[in-house]
Amino acid sequence: MEAEMLERAKHIKLMIFDVDGVLTDGSLHFGPDGEMMKTFNVLDGHGIKLLQQSGVATAIISARQSPIVLRRATDLGIQYVQQGVDNKLSAFERLLAQAGVGAQSCGYIGDDVIDLPILLRAGLAFSVPNGHPEVTSRVHYVTRAGGGRGAAREICDLIMRAQGNFDAILESYLT
Repeated sequence: MEAEMLERAKHIKLMIFDVDGVLTDGSLHFGPDGEMMKTFNVLDGHGIKLLQQSGVATAIISARQSPIVLRRATDLGIQYVQQGVDNKLSAFERLLAQAGVGAQSCGYIGDDVIDLPILLRAGLAFSVPNGHPEVTSRVHYVTRAGGGRGAAREICDLIMRAQGNFDAILESYLT
């Protein structure tokens, strides 16, 4: 199973992230005026930047619409952002056309049943340990780290290692 997953990772050209429960721990915090706040992990963010540096494009597909997510995506240089989508599969198909890649060249990480249509079509499907059991039982890899707690970084490192780029990127920090 791991050999197959690593082989799939070698061919990833676009990594797509869900937000709530993946890039965050799934908690939603509301301020006194009803404003929504989310917490993102800096290790995840740096992993996404490194993955981009290695040549893999990145994207977000989220059912929830949030200016906070757009801000985070902009800060990280995430090229493709689709928010407020009721039908994630339609968003995925639009994204494939926009990015000019096939489903088998995409990785996707999600944590709930709304993500299944994409997870079942992506070349490499990931989930987090606290993902819904119907999701974690159907993906190629379940991260050790939780959502918003390093799961995205774990995936980014895994893809870079499988593609043979991790050591060169690491070396740039050692010299």
